[in-house]
Amino acid sequence: MNPFMRVSDALWAASRRIGGPCFETRTPCAPQHEVAASGERRLAGGVESEMKKTQVIVVGGGPTGLALAVTLGLRGIGCVLVEARPAAHRIPKGQYLTHRSAEHFYFWGIVDKLRAARVMPQGYPIGEITAYDNLMHEFWYAQKSRDVVRDYYFQGNERLPQYQTEAVLRDFAVNLPNVEVRFGWAAKAVEQDEGGVRVAVAKEGDSENEVLEADYVVGCDGPRSVIREQIGIQRDVKEYDQLMVLAVLRSRELHEGLKRFPEGAMFRVMHPDAKGYWKFFGRVDVGEGFFFHAPVPPNTTRDNFDFQGLLQETAGFKFSCEFEHLGFWEMRVAVADRYQVGRAFIAGDAAHSHPPYGGFGLNSSLEDAVNLGWKLAARLQGWGGDALLRSYSEERRPIFHEIAEDFIAKRIKNDSEFYTQYNPSRDRAEFEQVWNARQTDIADRAQVYEPGYEGSPLVIGPPGGKTTAHGQHTFKARSGHHLPPQPLSSGRNVFEEFGRGFTLLAFGMEDAATSGFERSAQALNIPFKVVRDSYADERTKYETRMILVRPDQFVAWMGDTAPADADVIMRRVAGRA
Repeated sequence: MNPFMRVSDALWAASRRIGGPCFETRTPCAPQHEVAASGERRLAGGVESEMKKTQVIVVGGGPTGLALAVTLGLRGIGCVLVEARPAAHRIPKGQYLTHRSAEHFYFWGIVDKLRAARVMPQGYPIGEITAYDNLMHEFWYAQKSRDVVRDYYFQGNERLPQYQTEAVLRDFAVNLPNVEVRFGWAAKAVEQDEGGVRVAVAKEGDSENEVLEADYVVGCDGPRSVIREQIGIQRDVKEYDQLMVLAVLRSRELHEGLKRFPEGAMFRVMHPDAKGYWKFFGRVDVGEGFFFHAPVPPNTTRDNFDFQGLLQETAGFKFSCEFEHLGFWEMRVAVADRYQVGRAFIAGDAAHSHPPYGGFGLNSSLEDAVNLGWKLAARLQGWGGDALLRSYSEERRPIFHEIAEDFIAKRIKNDSEFYTQYNPSRDRAEFEQVWNARQTDIADRAQVYEPGYEGSPLVIGPPGGKTTAHGQHTFKARSGHHLPPQPLSSGRNVFEEFGRGFTLLAFGMEDAATSGFERSAQALNIPFKVVRDSYADERTKYETRMILVRPDQFVAWMGDTAPADADVIMRRVAGRA
């Protein structure tokens, strides 16, 4: 039965009159606690229930949904987060958090809690080992670190199981006064019109639906997203026809056997028969906790395969272990063809999913949440235009499309070709030469993975600018790119002075140079802050004197002199051109 069939049309109309969406009158929405109950509706089971209206419904309470709810809540937006799982699955995926992701936790005010939730000891190296054939083979190397980009970000990277990251976000979200968290509830259906959205939800084990109303809905509900399917978004899926196993295990003997290597968090084996797919162990803790991914034959089940033998073959030595989890996943890359339909959006794995190679999944998902979060808040508070919301898909989709093609699929292809072409048993000298040349690959990829939105309609960037995942880290300020941190003459960092809205950095400029921006921001009701300092010391690395920074720390505009019309710039960056 359609969950909405029993909704009274008359009561629905009444609810629209009492608490209708803010954009019908183009006025800022009230905080959630000021939004009145909007009448009663009859649910699918015939039970009368008070219908409450909120501003955003977030479907899915994994890291993406939680990050979005936190972003919205801290910006004064009322939202309801619906998550079917009463508690997070204790499967140690999504372990690596980039420097950029740690910046998000800093701005949420919980980066110290994130680092305290680390399972491995503080300061334990999170580097990687790559070995040929098995972990006892003579050909192996410790990969040079992703920390080559550390100075371009305000926070260092981190490593902890995803369920620990979720726990930090959960604990924070449930205490935000304008965020309602419903764990154990699942979304069943979604409807939308020009004025708002309705989402039918049900508590676990309950056949009756409750209907939530909001201005917007965001599906953060994973690769099998109900929201994505119901709003009709298709995905471009690249299938590899390869089954993979995920094992979670405990083994002190494995830990002892890995002491031949420098301390590290991941141990990857590249086998010539694996078609470029990885076999790798990752630490959960230091001592005995590990997870393991590897390709397995089709139709493999928990009962018909020697997983212990596969682990020992990969390690290159025998060891005993205790399995805590055995599961399977299909090797595929999927990217949605768009991230928005009307008032409905998708983010995280609902929008893009891929193998756990390179740490792109969770980190890209957190960036989705931050990008969409400030834009939804701006629109709901009345100072952002509809173009701001459209820019979410325009900015984020090209980034992950290139991640999927150029950083994941291409790497699988290149690895497959490499291990087919080079083999130490055929030509040892040749293999040794090319093997040694690969030792910087992770550092090289970290250097050139630098997402930028130069092609965004919200950015006053270079002619012909393109939104792309490819770039080069530099301290020079560039429109459409993440701004690197630099110290101010006060001793504080630029990042410590950013406001929640737009921030104009003015180095060595007279007040008259910033006045146009200030007048425009005030007239348009755009949250705005000016940070003034001298153009000296490390600040000269920006190579420009004025930098307009978005709420997500990306540069929207830059210049050495005041623009002819600051209002044109402010309208554009707020999606109101």
